[in-house]
Amino acid sequence: MTVRTATETDVDALVELAALTFPLACPPDMPEADMAAFVAEHLSAGRFRAHLANDDAEVLVVDDGVGLAGYTLTFDGEPYDLVIADLVRSRPTVELSKCYADPRAHGTGVSSRLMEAVLDRAASRGAASVWLGVNGRNERAQRFYAKHGFAVVGERRFVVGGRTEDDLVLERTLP
Repeated sequence: MTVRTATETDVDALVELAALTFPLACPPDMPEADMAAFVAEHLSAGRFRAHLANDDAEVLVVDDGVGLAGYTLTFDGEPYDLVIADLVRSRPTVELSKCYADPRAHGTGVSSRLMEAVLDRAASRGAASVWLGVNGRNERAQRFYAKHGFAVVGERRFVVGGRTEDDLVLERTLP
């Protein structure tokens, strides 16, 4: 199992993995049309290519020998939203925008390996914290993030398709 920076050759596999995994983070009553609209707008090949070309973004992937088993997307810099900027306490900070594992890889340590890589890389770039948003009803993800030292610092609204969700904002300070 190898964690590495994504490349252009990973884009098609990332799009497939994103479409498979994004719905797992959504509440069970989220309409499929709203999830599909979000995936089409935010997790397309064009979007992943733009992230790969952005110096403030980093896409990490785990290749388990079968294919991509998970990925993360991070952004260096100030939070994009004033509400989140007020919640996040430590600067400079990194946003963990996406952290997903293929269901076939659940329980194998893929997500933990990705998280460790994200935290190590953020610290090596001088970040004082990493923050993220997680759906308020996604208890499995909340347990995972708590296990990795994240704590709730507030709430935000997050739009998926035509629906607005209540998310928790979590932050972890780095040594």
